[in-house]
Amino acid sequence: MPPPIAVRPTDTPSAAARAAARRVLAPSRARRAPSAGQLARRRILVSIAKRVLPLAAVGLLAAVALWPELDQAADNARVSFRRVLQAAPDALRIVDPRYQGVDDQDRPYTVTASVATQGGTENVVALDAPRADLLMGDGAWVYLESREGRFDRPTNKLDLAGRVTVHHDDGTQFVTDRAAVDLKGGSATGDDPVAVQGPFGTLTAEGFRLYERGQVVLFTGRARAVLEGGQ
Repeated sequence: MPPPIAVRPTDTPSAAARAAARRVLAPSRARRAPSAGQLARRRILVSIAKRVLPLAAVGLLAAVALWPELDQAADNARVSFRRVLQAAPDALRIVDPRYQGVDDQDRPYTVTASVATQGGTENVVALDAPRADLLMGDGAWVYLESREGRFDRPTNKLDLAGRVTVHHDDGTQFVTDRAAVDLKGGSATGDDPVAVQGPFGTLTAEGFRLYERGQVVLFTGRARAVLEGGQ
């Protein structure tokens, strides 16, 4: 009796084929053809890109070609600026300056400051923290100081500004915002409000006039005085 013949069905898939089929995933979504609006937008973007990209490329090439010239121009501009600073009229700055002179009666006066600045050939000197000493005929003195001032040397005029304080030898003190001092004539004037304090008491006024190096003082405008000691 012949041995039985095993018949393997041909339509049954193998195990390898079944495993490969399991590894194949279904597509996430079905592909759709672009609409007419999407195609129109794409054509517009492509058209814009065809025009913009060549212009950008030309601009980049021009920047690369001209960059050395621009860099050199910037360097020249910086050098020119430094030269202008050096070529400008030098301002003469003096620390702790001292100006001395005599008035019309040969009485000495001295003007000092923390810093004096004179530009070019000007005769007017700008002063920081100016101070002036005026000696009187009887040996007394008047001392003036302020935050800033201008000294006209040919005319011996001193303009003070910023808490101007006038000290008199007898203890009287003036405080105002501005004052004009004639060093040659030994006088001073001010049209801003002034406050005065001294042995006589206190006084406020709208201005003052100082003559004969402080021996004569007139107060202008409305004045109010508070006298001490029944004076």
